[in-house]
Amino acid sequence: MSKRTGSYPRVRVEGGGRGVVSQSGAVLLVETARKAGLDAAISTALVPWRKARAVHDPGKVLLDVALAVALGGDCLADVAMLRAEPAVFGPVASDPTVSRLVDTLAAAGPRALGAIRRARAEVRERVWRLAGEAAPDAGGEVTVDIDGVLVLAHSEKQDAAKTWKKTFGHHPLFAFVDHGPGGSGEPVAGLLRPGNAGSNTAADHIEAARTALAQLPTKYRRGRRTLIRTDSAGGTHDFLNWLTTRGRWLSYSVGMTITGGIHQAVLLVPASAWTPAVEPGGEIRDGAWVAELAGDVLKGWPKGMRLIVRKERPHPGAQLRFTDADGMRLTCFATNTTHAPIARLELRHRQRARAEDRIRAARDTGLRNLPLHQATQNQIWLEIVQLALDLLAWMPMLALTGTARRWEPKRMRLRLFSAAAQLVTTGRRRRYLRLARHWPWTDTITSAFERLHALPDPG
Repeated sequence: MSKRTGSYPRVRVEGGGRGVVSQSGAVLLVETARKAGLDAAISTALVPWRKARAVHDPGKVLLDVALAVALGGDCLADVAMLRAEPAVFGPVASDPTVSRLVDTLAAAGPRALGAIRRARAEVRERVWRLAGEAAPDAGGEVTVDIDGVLVLAHSEKQDAAKTWKKTFGHHPLFAFVDHGPGGSGEPVAGLLRPGNAGSNTAADHIEAARTALAQLPTKYRRGRRTLIRTDSAGGTHDFLNWLTTRGRWLSYSVGMTITGGIHQAVLLVPASAWTPAVEPGGEIRDGAWVAELAGDVLKGWPKGMRLIVRKERPHPGAQLRFTDADGMRLTCFATNTTHAPIARLELRHRQRARAEDRIRAARDTGLRNLPLHQATQNQIWLEIVQLALDLLAWMPMLALTGTARRWEPKRMRLRLFSAAAQLVTTGRRRRYLRLARHWPWTDTITSAFERLHALPDPG
């Protein structure tokens, strides 16, 4: 009988190893940036901020920080993780150089933000073309979800304030392109706002929508092929009027507050007018019904608006609100989509909940806190976070298949990016990363890299 010494094997640790690369799976993100042309586009965009005789290209410096954030970093200094692996990431700037670049871009304000955003929009269009049937516009339509995010602050930072949830921090407004049930999503707008910014401020929703539309291919910047979805924070006259302005003609699915008028209209709906709600597979949703309201509740709203209400038995433990009726939880949304069953429209609006998944992924990718002090610096940080999220959305879209394409950043970091490898240089000076044979996801990594490698290089 052997004597137990613990639950884990006993090993000794020493330095001096050679040819080992940590975070080797991050080569998937590097190859995605290269094949998408993101590295070249960002470098070109930031040429005005490159000083004479500078050693490091500002575009690469910014992209290096985004890569560090994609790998789990949450501050500028985490770029040191890339600096330690020059064989994969190349030369990486020092911490002071990174900080100076962020300060320079923050001082440039809208000019620098515009340059970064134009580069991202240019690359996004190329990525969608490369993705083909996996692209979010493969069906000829694009869905953009707008939602607010509360970011806590633990020190006195510019514009940090008390939030509507009685916390302290900032209240950014984000927009994401929905990839549907088979994928994740990618950010197209990140508007930094003070912590006390209103949830239903129409001007902020208009700015976020305008920024998001500028990130889309030109043919989706106006017209009914682009759907804007929000919760009830977007249900304002000014925002809906902006969406439906002549020449813009966007589709929308916007949550609405249950007002007294809407509540009274719901009470007058006959039982025969209620239609069972449906699930994504087409089956009936148990205990939920939808109906369309008409009459006075539509007065003053844009022409063609439809008001659809859902009643549902509350979940166990849920408390009813005074706006609910007959023991049923009421929710309501507005849309201008016609020629579609109201149950299908209600399901489409309910799927806006996928935006919460995008927000969770953003919190795991640099949005847990805003690490800098000045608001202009933190707006640059939001652009860095969006670059990281772009890479984390584009890589699965271009290289992963099946359930792996739906993995959130945390899972990709643990299974793909954290894999170690041996760096081998052949007699012809070709370098190979040899992943461990026993690692369960080695085949996933190698197959994904082969798909990326097979894509055409940027022109």
